[in-house]
Parts: sequence; structure tokens; C-alpha cells
Amino acid sequence: MNGIVLLILIVGLGLIAWAVSRMRALGFRRRLGTRISSLPHHHGWYVALWTAAPPLLFLAIWAATSPALVTDMVLGTPAAAQLPPPGFERAAILSEARALAAGRAHGAFHTLSRTLAPAYDAAQARVDWIATAVVLMLALAGGTYAYLRVRPDFSARTRIERVILGLLLGASLIAILTTAGIVASLLYEAGRFFSVVPITDFLFGTHWSPQVIDPRDPGASLGAVPLFWGTFFIGAVIAMAVAIPFGLLSAIYLTQYAAPRARRIMKPVLEVLAGIPTVVYGYFAALTVAPAVRQFAVSIGIDWASSESALAAGLVMGVMIIPFVSSMADDSLAAVPNAMRDGSLAMGATPSETITRVMLPAALPGVVGGVLLAVSRAIGETMIVVMAASGVATLTANPFASTTTVTRQIVDLLTGEAEFDSPKTLAAFALGLTLFVITLLLNIIALTVVKRYRESYE
Repeated sequence: MNGIVLLILIVGLGLIAWAVSRMRALGFRRRLGTRISSLPHHHGWYVALWTAAPPLLFLAIWAATSPALVTDMVLGTPAAAQLPPPGFERAAILSEARALAAGRAHGAFHTLSRTLAPAYDAAQARVDWIATAVVLMLALAGGTYAYLRVRPDFSARTRIERVILGLLLGASLIAILTTAGIVASLLYEAGRFFSVVPITDFLFGTHWSPQVIDPRDPGASLGAVPLFWGTFFIGAVIAMAVAIPFGLLSAIYLTQYAAPRARRIMKPVLEVLAGIPTVVYGYFAALTVAPAVRQFAVSIGIDWASSESALAAGLVMGVMIIPFVSSMADDSLAAVPNAMRDGSLAMGATPSETITRVMLPAALPGVVGGVLLAVSRAIGETMIVVMAASGVATLTANPFASTTTVTRQIVDLLTGEAEFDSPKTLAAFALGLTLFVITLLLNIIALTVVKRYRESYE
């Protein structure tokens, strides 16, 4: 049997074990007339887990090891004696034979592949029957062991809760280990880069030209200051100049002025912006906003305005960030105690004065935290700057000029035919590590501010 059939068989055996053990537990309760230590479905899940978990674990291990076992079986046949020595040609012949045996291919370049295909088919069938036998044995052994433990005084609920706890712990460890692996890979590759390029040249250099690198002084062409400035200028200046006013004003309207019906309609519509794929924003920026920005610049006498300007990318990025700012500001304003608002109105202040002098100052820490989170989201954005921003690294404060960002350069450095061990390619990991550290610090600061704000009113 193949893997899908075995998986269905294991699930079926688990369901049968669940039903049978549950009926056994129900019979105990009817005969004894008293409550048992665990509910019937706890006993059912206990037996079902013992029936399905060992075969599933074996199947996962078998799926990783069986291809090598099948290949060893094929190599032991007389037809494999004609294979060339280990190398690319031998691997290609075996791959073609495996594809022919599995039905994934209908022809082959090597005639020997057709000769080995029946051997692969026979070896795979033998391996599948071995796997089926082991799966059935493990399922029956595990199910029988667990079924015999189903007694009125057996605490199946405790065992089930331990399994669930283990699964939750495993899920959390996977997330932690994945993050640790990403950080470790960045640190390793960035360390290789800094062993070639001095860190001072990278962090404080003002010339970025990875296309032409002098082997005697690679740091002279890999100064990342223009990239840091472009990232800050587009993501933290232009984008925030759009996102903060619109996001904050929309939050004020929705929490203080809008009728309940209008809020129920407008808030989901506003949050739709957060669900639009960033590649759609990129197309919108490249095909609609960038030409419009250049046409506006030309109309006011700036003939040299770039079609890949910082302003085009920043405007669209700001629109994308509006829901983040609005949502955080909305939550912060809603968390302000009603007594402060009512007291201000009772003292004769107008609604606008109450908002500007009472509500906003009280909600300011939460708003600031939301803005910092939005900035960290903006400077890590990739698709918009890849499609709308320029690839030329310049130090300019002119929004109509072309500039680039860290994320755009990471994409450019890792695409193409450059050698992986070259300073040009390794520079992408150094940029990624720097961006990771910056966004991590921004998130820590933002979460600290939000935490202090919440503690002050809870």
C-alpha cells in the first residue's frame, strides 16, 4: 500500500478504537451505576491515540528512509551491474528509472532506465508491504495495550491532557527553534561577510555599488548608509506622513463621532486595506501612483523627476499602513476611562477640546506604540519598494528623486548568477541582520510603551 492508503488505514483503525473503547467505558458506568474517573470519550481518545500515534510516527520515519532502502534493493539486482560509477550519470539513470516505475514519466533518455524500472517497481512493492505489516502490528499492539487499561479507576483524562500539553509545547518549541535557526543563519553568513568587509565600512560608508567591487578593498563599494537613509526616508518619513494623520483622524472619528451603525460599516472597510496583498499595492504604485507623481512634478517645473521616486513608494506604503495606525489608536482611545471624558464634558469643554486635551494625551502612549509598530512594518516592506522604488542608492531628501531601500537591495543581491561566497551575495545577509536588529528594537520599544499604558488604566 502507498502512503495515502496507509494513512487512511491508520485513521480508520483509530476511529474504530475510539468507538470500541468508548462503548467499553459506557458499559462500566451502566453496570457500576457510579461515576468513573474519566468520561467515556477520554477513554476513547486514549485508546485511539495509542492505536494511531505509533504507526504515524513509524510512517513519518519510513517515508524519509524508504527511498534509500528501495535504491539499495535495486542496486543489488543483476541489472544494476551495468550502471556507471557513482556520479551524475548514475544518479540521472536511477532517477529516471524511479520515475518510470512510479508512472511519473513515459520515456527516458537512458535505455538502462527502462531495464531498471521493473526492479524499482518490485522493490517499492516489497517495501510497501513491509510498511503495511509494521503499521498493522503497531496499531494492533498499541490499541490492545491501551484497550486493556480501560478500567473504571483508570484516569484517561490525565493522560490525554498530558498529550495535549506535549503537543502545545512542541508547537511552541517549533516556533522558537525556527526563529533561532533564522537568527543563527543570519549571524553566520553576516559573520562571513564582516570577515571580508570591515563593519565600519559597511555601517558608515556612503558609497553603495555592489556591481563593481574591488577585491583589494571590497568595503569601498559596500557602504550601506544610502540604503539606511532610503529605508528611513520612504518608510518612516513619507509613509508615516500619510499613515499617522489619516490613521489617527479615522480612529478619532470612529471612536468619538461616528454613530454605531456607521462604525460597524466603516471599520471593516478600513481594515480591508490590511488584507490586500502587498504585490497589489506594488502594481498600484508602479502603474498608477508613480506616473501620476512624475506628471505632477513635471507640471510644477521639476522636469528631472524620476518615475521611480521615493514619494510614489512612500505614498502607497503609507496607505497600506493606515489600518495599523488606526487600529492601535482606536484601541488606545477606547481604553481611556469614560470618567475622564465625562468629567471633561461636565466641566464645560467641547467635544473637540475633550479629544485634544484629555483623550489624546491619555491615549498617547498607546498611539506612539502603534506608530512604532507601523514603522517597523513599513521599513520591512519589500514588494512595494521592489516594484516602485529605484535600485540606485542615493543620499537625497528630495521626494521626487530616486532612492532605494534595504529590502530592495536584498532582493537584487540574491537574484542573478553571482557566486554565493562573494561579498556581493553575503552583503544581503548583513543587510538582513541589520534590518532584523532595527525592527526588533522598534518592536521592543513599542511593546514596552503599550504595556506601560495598559498597566496605568487596568
